[in-house]
Amino acid sequence: MSAALHLARPEDIERLLGLVAAFHKEEGLESTDEARYAALIPLLEGIPHGCIYLIGPARAPLGYVIVTFGWSVEFGGMDGFVDEIYIRPAVRGRGIATEVLIQLPKALAAAGLTALHLEVDRENETAQRLYTRTGFRPRERYMLMSKTL
Repeated sequence: MSAALHLARPEDIERLLGLVAAFHKEEGLESTDEARYAALIPLLEGIPHGCIYLIGPARAPLGYVIVTFGWSVEFGGMDGFVDEIYIRPAVRGRGIATEVLIQLPKALAAAGLTALHLEVDRENETAQRLYTRTGFRPRERYMLMSKTL
C-alpha cells in the first residue's frame, strides 16, 4: 500500500469533499458541504497559505493531509500546521499515516519550512503514539488556544 502524496488540484474537489466529510463526521465536527467547499477550493486553486495532498492513488485516494503555512520568529521562519490528516478506516493500521508523517516534513523542509506543528485530542492515545513515533513532541509549557472570529 503506497502513501504517495499528490498535490491536490481543483479537479480533485469531489473526491476530497467526500473524504473531508467522512473525517468531520468521525470527529464530530459540524460543517456543511458548502462550508467545506468554500474552505477547500482556495487551497486547491493555489492560495499561498496552504496546500492539500491526496494520499495514495490520485484517482482513488486513501486519505488526505492539509498543511497551512505561517511564520514563526521562534522557529526562525516559515512554519506549517497539519490542519487535518485522514486515512480511510478500511486501510488504517498499515503504516500509511506513519509514512506520510515521515516523508511530508522532509519535503516541506526542502521547501524552506523550519517547523511543522499539529494538534491532537488529549484523549486520542492512538494518534498521540503515531505522532510521537514520527518525531512530533508535545510542548509541555504551551497549550493551543483558539478564538473563532
